[in-house]
Amino acid sequence: MLDHIPSPGGDARADEHVARWGAVTSMTLGVFGLVTAEFLPVSLLTPISGDLGVTSGVAGQSITMTAIVAAIAGPAVVIGTRKYDRRWTVLVLTMTLIISSLIAAAATSIYTLLTARFLLGIGLGGFWAMSAALAMRLVPPHLMPRAMAIIMAGVSLATVCAAPLGAWIGATMGWRAAFGLSAGIGGVALLVQAFTLPAMPPSGHAGLATMAALLRRPAMRLGLVTILLVITGHFAGFTYIRPFLERVPHLGVETISLILLAYGVAGFFGNLLGGIVSERSPRLSITIFASLVAAAAVSMAVAGSSEIVAATAVAIWGLAFGAIPVSLQSFVVRAGSDEAESAGALMLTTFQIAISSGAVLGGILIETQGPIAVVTFLAAGALLGASVMASRGQQRRLSMG
Repeated sequence: MLDHIPSPGGDARADEHVARWGAVTSMTLGVFGLVTAEFLPVSLLTPISGDLGVTSGVAGQSITMTAIVAAIAGPAVVIGTRKYDRRWTVLVLTMTLIISSLIAAAATSIYTLLTARFLLGIGLGGFWAMSAALAMRLVPPHLMPRAMAIIMAGVSLATVCAAPLGAWIGATMGWRAAFGLSAGIGGVALLVQAFTLPAMPPSGHAGLATMAALLRRPAMRLGLVTILLVITGHFAGFTYIRPFLERVPHLGVETISLILLAYGVAGFFGNLLGGIVSERSPRLSITIFASLVAAAAVSMAVAGSSEIVAATAVAIWGLAFGAIPVSLQSFVVRAGSDEAESAGALMLTTFQIAISSGAVLGGILIETQGPIAVVTFLAAGALLGASVMASRGQQRRLSMG
């Protein structure tokens, strides 16, 4: 049955019993476009670095740039636009995706590319920081988990599409065409958002004081520390997965594209699996799947020269990591549900700090120690994150006993 969609000038609070699935879908399209653009360089590092005359490590910092800016832009957008209708905020953020993609497609130097990635960071940070809070306003409370699952599906689909599609387009039409495609995705998302998003006047008390108060909650701190450990490790490995597959099992671009496709497809199902397990216990879900990421990374470090081992480990890695973002988001949102925008901003900032740290550390490791060191670091970060979450959960059970 089709949902009721108010006119663009209508107030999202007019009928809190209405589920606006069209608007939720438009948010999914937006996050799909943003995440696709964010991680396109992962599969395009080799042609980008060759065309712009820089090393793979330097080209990889285009991901770092987006992450650093997003980390700052998340809370800045939430606080800076707290007096403005969230509908218009979302539309402007989606426009940054389109403009940044067009600039990237036309880049003739690493500096122009970094400028494009700076702009993308603003759109990504603001959009992610507000996504959970906006989902809470678009559907009744009991449908919130379903709405977030739909929005997170955009991330999973981007993971499925961005790396393999980027690698294929880069090999057939050139890496610039891949960024042109992301601009087109942004245009579609903007059009759908313009027709489906209702007016959403400001709500909550977004501000630095609110974020500081949230940080005093033990559960919030636990979630953010786990994000730092697991996500830093993940992106140290994921940013340089193509160089690993090229240098260790010595695979060609066609095989790498298939392996990245397997990673993405597995990640899509991992997202669904993570949602199911998180309904029972986000803490348990994080512990299980972070441990599985560590196991996959260890196998890559030990026996990654085997094509079968490398491909299988990457697919398992994709499945396990696909479950982690939705599990972490469930954990953090529960810890700060009364101030969802501020909690989302804190989570977004921590995520982006972890992404940028992972890209930087991964770049240093691959340039100085080689690709095996990168996946070893991935294993260590994931295992530490799982251990912290599991040990704190055990301490809580013992104290309650």
